[in-house]
Amino acid sequence: MPRSLVTGGFGFVGSHVVERLVRRGDEVVVYDLADPPPDLEHPPGAIRHVRGDVRDADGLAAAATGVDEVYHLAAVVGVDRYLSRPLDVVEINVDGTRNALRAALRAGARVVVSSTSEVYGRNPRVPWREDDDRVLGSTATDRWSYSTSKAAAEHLAFAFHRQEGLPVTVLRYFNVYGPRQRPAYVLSRTVARLLRGVPPVVYDDGRQTRCFTWIDEAAEATLLAAAHPRAVGECFNIGSSVETTVAEAVRLAGTVAGVPVAAQTADTGAGLGARYQDIPRRVPDCGKAAALLDWRARVPLVTGLRRTVEWARRNPWWTAQADDGLVVR
Repeated sequence: MPRSLVTGGFGFVGSHVVERLVRRGDEVVVYDLADPPPDLEHPPGAIRHVRGDVRDADGLAAAATGVDEVYHLAAVVGVDRYLSRPLDVVEINVDGTRNALRAALRAGARVVVSSTSEVYGRNPRVPWREDDDRVLGSTATDRWSYSTSKAAAEHLAFAFHRQEGLPVTVLRYFNVYGPRQRPAYVLSRTVARLLRGVPPVVYDDGRQTRCFTWIDEAAEATLLAAAHPRAVGECFNIGSSVETTVAEAVRLAGTVAGVPVAAQTADTGAGLGARYQDIPRRVPDCGKAAALLDWRARVPLVTGLRRTVEWARRNPWWTAQADDGLVVR
């Protein structure tokens, strides 16, 4: 029976990866400080939960003993957290990744490291290819701590591969959405507010564009990356190719939910000042994932939103913990 370790395995992307691993018959070790989400599907005994922080190198190494694959998905994510916990962002995303890579090297395991579209910063030349330049703001702007920490994590991953021979693949996810996502992101927060009878929020003019990626397809890409021999030492964009404005995405969520409430508007500059800078367009070129992994995003946004709304209505625990802080876009 294959044995896999998933750091952050009870988080958003992690929990969906865990479910796929269980379905294919893996013995799964989840290394996470959090409890499992109430709706996580798994037979008794299929998951072993090791409660730990990825900054604990010894604890993580012990959890990785004997595993064949490591999916390093633990991270501090979300603009609200970039601004309130910048030190945690850097320490967990950088030190935690180094510890995960060392643990995998000791175990002789293959590794998938989660990264983000944020590494490109505000490069105006879209769509972004994996080898495109990073364009960031000042280090005094907390907004860029996540982007920088994830880029450092990628450098660590590639260094372990080139210097130590560790089989590593890096995935840059683009605006993944769906069931279990913390309701502090544009789609998850919009759905949660609509189902609570609260108007959604559109920041600034709502003309920022994103390419929203259905969670099941992101999880599928994650397992493909761990299985394909040509993925070793490579980085892949994982995202939809359909560009949608934030305002249109919020409107579509209201239509799907049957709650076409007019959105409120908010000015991020007035509320956050220089600590936050937005990214006007975030568009991936996923040709590499299509060519090497035979992976493409196919689920339309309206379909994914419908599935998300249906799930949310079956899981009131999620709607009840809605986060009304700054939304991630």
